[in-house]
Amino acid sequence: MTSTTIPETVRRLLASQPIELPIFHPVALKLQKMLSDYDFTVDEVAQVANEDMSLASQMLKIANSPMYMGRSKVATIKEAVIRLGAQQVINLVIAASQASVHSSANPALDHYMKELWLHSHGCALGAKWLAHSCGMRGVADETYLAALLHDVGKLYLLKSIERLVGAGVINSMFDDELIMEIFEVMHVEQGYRLMQHWNFPSMYCDVIRDHHADEWDTVNKMLTIVRFVNLACNRIGLGLIHQPDLILISTREAEILDITATQIVELEAMLEESREAALEG
Repeated sequence: MTSTTIPETVRRLLASQPIELPIFHPVALKLQKMLSDYDFTVDEVAQVANEDMSLASQMLKIANSPMYMGRSKVATIKEAVIRLGAQQVINLVIAASQASVHSSANPALDHYMKELWLHSHGCALGAKWLAHSCGMRGVADETYLAALLHDVGKLYLLKSIERLVGAGVINSMFDDELIMEIFEVMHVEQGYRLMQHWNFPSMYCDVIRDHHADEWDTVNKMLTIVRFVNLACNRIGLGLIHQPDLILISTREAEILDITATQIVELEAMLEESREAALEG
């Protein structure tokens, strides 16, 4: 297969792939549905989050890490729900589950998944910080989740390729150019399809659909924040893309958000910190 034909071949093969590939943990999906339906109590959120003790332990580990922790540590899921709120706890459960699925027994694919997680996790933290910095505190948690999932199509493609390689359908030899071409051609449409299948709210689907669009709804500040933080990650090389020549202050996103040079410096420092914390963790 050549780099000019693999995207079309993968697109055709994906039509036969199960959309239920291990992208989202069942507990995370159940919690997201509860939040979307506005039908839950603190005890119910805690009970569902505790259905998978390994996931619950990982969530508490993340909640108590320096990037998230408040004045004192939380010891139980219920305590976390009471202190942090349902949306943030669900965010942490999804983050914990996403961290666990960004891995592969295939060393080449595992490299891409690990870099993708650094990018997605950094974007989430950076987007939440920028939402606060831009006076959008009320939607900061939603912006975090939108950024966390903006590249879920890339994870889906990697999981699909992993499955096809395991079945002997496609060759296990990859190079960066090939993988990046597959991402460029397919990750937005596949991510959008995935999110719609799992009935995520439209505000998250819209971010996935439009985070690379040449024209987008500039009134949608959540989308604009995710777009800007994505660019900031690319500028410092947090993830699979490194574009050190990007001038962030000159972007349309910076203009719309009225971002200052100081905010950019602080954001980049925070993204670097997220990289170090993830690597240490």
